[in-house]
Parts: sequence; structure tokens; C-alpha cells
Amino acid sequence: MTELIVRRLRFAFASRPVPFVWNEANPAFSSMANAVSFLAVGFEKMIGSMIPEAMPHIKDPAIAEEADAFVRQEGQHSMAHRQHVKGLIKEYPALKETLAKVIGAFDDMTANTPLKYRLAYTADLEATFTPVFKLMLDHDDTLFATGDDRVASLFLWHFVEEVEHRSSALIIYDAVVDDPWYRMRVAPSIFKHVMDIIRMASEDFNKHVPLADRKVDAVSTFRIQRRKKALLQRLPFVEAPYDGPFANAFGHLPLREQLTALRGIVRSQIPGHDPAHEKLPALAQEWFDRYDAGYDVTQWYTANESSTAHV
Repeated sequence: MTELIVRRLRFAFASRPVPFVWNEANPAFSSMANAVSFLAVGFEKMIGSMIPEAMPHIKDPAIAEEADAFVRQEGQHSMAHRQHVKGLIKEYPALKETLAKVIGAFDDMTANTPLKYRLAYTADLEATFTPVFKLMLDHDDTLFATGDDRVASLFLWHFVEEVEHRSSALIIYDAVVDDPWYRMRVAPSIFKHVMDIIRMASEDFNKHVPLADRKVDAVSTFRIQRRKKALLQRLPFVEAPYDGPFANAFGHLPLREQLTALRGIVRSQIPGHDPAHEKLPALAQEWFDRYDAGYDVTQWYTANESSTAHV
């Protein structure tokens, strides 16, 4: 029997405007996280089509149950991120086109790639999440706590549930495809696709969100592109657009911890790697304990303040 819990949470994005820079202390991280919200809508829509296609190939009832819980968790994530994105589109209507392009990229993948590739895509990407999200959750005090609690709480929920189902996508892949070398062979194309979508969304942010609202060049996430753009801007014979200052979303985090996360990403793609053995962020267990105790996790940082205000 699967241990995954399908939690249905809503984050009041319609209650007031959704700021593009939802963490004023870190505009670069705000922009990157916004791009992840766009990606999540398309990626998790693809998963929603993929799992029913895979189900007839899963013979083990326990794995079928895991797959069902996994896709239902991802469906909840998609709905919540869609509400975040909807809030951004309300403020910047041209971003509706950005969402359409992201969804279209994953719809094209669903229509034009074999099931085993989409299963590998999901398993490869999901395998990276625990080391990456551990880095972020271990530093929630600067990446999330100082921001809009709706957006921060959405990402905390999503990230801890990715930690919770960290092995699910690989279990499903192994049950249907059972070829670890194929998964490793296609990994470069998978991560290129992911980064292309994040880059496209970031470039659209530069086009459609005024600099006064985003504070930084939205492509700050991409070190190589950032350096290339900075170089072009210095050349007198090249017209390179100025989209704002560059910033490093993770520049304040300890280098050792960033390198640990990078090693975890590389290790996650090696055949035989089991995400179940990953070191987990302490915040994940705290989140699950609070949820079980009835705490309002949709206001992770301000629920107690809200309760006090109504006393």
C-alpha cells in the first residue's frame, strides 16, 4: 500500500494581486521560481496523460497504487501552480502566451515521443529534486520566509511532496521500461528541454514584465547566458538589450552546500541510484508533522499571526 497522501491545498491567489517579485530580498529567486511555476503546469499536465498510458504495462498492484497516488499528487500541484500563474497573468496579460508555449512544448512531447521517453523524462527530472530542494528548504529563512506567504507556502508544499514521492517516478519507470542505461542516455536531451523552457519563460518575463516590477534581468538564472549578455552589452558595435542588473539567486548560500547539491544531481542519474537513500531536508518532516497536527500549511509563515489577529 502506498504511503503517499494526496493533499488538496489552495493558496488564496485570487484574494489580492500576486507580485512578480514575491520575495523582495531576492528578485532573482522570485523570477526563477515564477518560471518553475509555468514549467510545473506543463510538466504535470504531461504526467497526467502519461500515467494512464503506462498503467496497462504495470503488473504489480502495489506499483499501480503508487502510480495512482503519484499522479494525483502531481495533479494537485498543477492546479495550485496554475492559480499562481493565473495571478501573474492577471497582472501581466501577455504572459498568457508564455503559458501557452510551455503547455504546447509538453503537449508536443506527449504527441511525438514514445512512452518510455516520457517516463525517463519524469524519472530523471524527479530524481534531481531531493538534492536540489534540500538545498532550498535548508535555507528557507532567506529563500521563502521573507516573501509573500502564498507563493512561499505553495513552493514549500510542492517541494516537500516531491521529497515524499522521490522514488515514485523511478519505480514506475523500472516497472514499465526497466532499462537504466536508456534513462541515462536520454538525460542530456531531457535537461536541455527543461532548461530551454525555463530560459524561454525568463526571456518572456523580460519582454512582458517591466523592469520596475521584476528588478533584475530574468535570465540571471543562466550563468553562461548572463556572461554572454554582459559581454555583448560592453561591445560598442553590438546592440544588446539591457533588461536590468544581473543577480545570483543562490549567491548567498554556502558554496559547500551548493556543491553537495550538484553532486547529488549527478549521482541521481547513475544507474542503480535509489532516491530513497537520499539525505532529506529537516523542514520536510516538520512540514508533515504540522500538516498532520492540523496547522494551516497554506500560510506557513503567517498562520499563527492570522490566528492571533482574530482572537
